[in-house]
Amino acid sequence: MIIEINPRHPQPRLIRRVVEALAQGAVVAYPTDTVYGIGCDIFSKSGIERIYQLKDRTRKKPLSFICSSLKDISRYAQVPDSAYRIMRKHLPGPYTFILEATKEVPRIMMSKRRTVGIRVPKNPICLGLVQELMHPIISTSANVNGSSPICDPKEINTKIGRVLDLTIDGGALPNVPSTVIDLTGESPYVIRAGKGPTDWVV
Repeated sequence: MIIEINPRHPQPRLIRRVVEALAQGAVVAYPTDTVYGIGCDIFSKSGIERIYQLKDRTRKKPLSFICSSLKDISRYAQVPDSAYRIMRKHLPGPYTFILEATKEVPRIMMSKRRTVGIRVPKNPICLGLVQELMHPIISTSANVNGSSPICDPKEINTKIGRVLDLTIDGGALPNVPSTVIDLTGESPYVIRAGKGPTDWVV
């Protein structure tokens, strides 16, 4: 099922409709400020299991998730002053930051290093979802493992819609993923270059 939501001014009733589904364990496709993501409530174990199966993804490769703000991030990750200054400058934006997890994060979400990948995208739709849900949502690209992300919601619905509960149509997006930066060390380290500039990383 496709639900069309205005990408600049998301209709509150439609956001609530999607959030009601997420609260019941739904897996949905939604736009970010980079590519389309597939997600569920971070506390939905059944939803997370479905995403791993859909993506044909190894459990050794943990899933990232979206928070609504820097304040929200501090609940789920340990944020030293140096990391806070970086994130305050670059979020919301097209970055995934790797941080040490707190006990609030479900074990299924963490790597062996007990780290997590966290995003705060500059996209009114996905931010509206996490704000209304009041929980983070999983963030993994809308594709099967090993294939390119699908950035047209109609194509998502055609190719993988049968294993999703909802697909949000927020318009087509360019196929450029987020930049992934590890903030667990003494200095930021670029794991993957993407849409977010990295010229500030020393």
